[in-house]
Amino acid sequence: MAGDKGKDQTFASTAAVAGLAREVEGLRKAVEPVTALSNQIDELARVVQYLAARQAGPGPAAGCTPSWLDMPTEPAATREALEELAWWMRLVFLRYADAAQNLPECWLWHPDIVEELLWLMHAWLAAYRDEKATVARAGDWHDRYRPGVVRRIKTLGGNCSLENHQQRGNHTGSPVVPLTEAMAPISAWWATHREQAAPEPEDEHYAAAATVQRRAGGGRR
Repeated sequence: MAGDKGKDQTFASTAAVAGLAREVEGLRKAVEPVTALSNQIDELARVVQYLAARQAGPGPAAGCTPSWLDMPTEPAATREALEELAWWMRLVFLRYADAAQNLPECWLWHPDIVEELLWLMHAWLAAYRDEKATVARAGDWHDRYRPGVVRRIKTLGGNCSLENHQQRGNHTGSPVVPLTEAMAPISAWWATHREQAAPEPEDEHYAAAATVQRRAGGGRR
């Protein structure tokens, strides 16, 4: 009797699992059309958004500010961002004499300059193209934002030229955060003994600092 009872329980569990599998399959078949419809709606929304942006006029649309330093790693995205930026620079930025005078010919080779120009363009869009644009935003753009970017571009670009970007074996590509070797002792000191003096630099830290200085001295002027 006990054996028969165990078999009955096993059969009941197997039957329950099989029934649950059938229910899940039925739900999957019911949800598939809804998922496909949802994807179609999302795609339609993107098309409508694109058409609305183009209807407003040529060039980039107002919206959240992209970062050149955090741009998606897709050539189509970076190319579109630069094309929109160049369109706006011709339309607005280079109309100002100080901007045209201080923009280096090699600006595209300077990620920090592209970053400055991108956010300045979107500040202009927010001031003139956005549905919530105000005179105050335009005033801020003229009084603060544009002069500040021009001043920083002058500092960042200086007298740089295309020749400075020729490959000579001393370009490091992505920037290197200096002295990460010291993170362990510094983090431990700050967590447990910040009321005391910081730990002294060690030989490896001096060596790492010297490497950073050599790279900086051989890079862009």
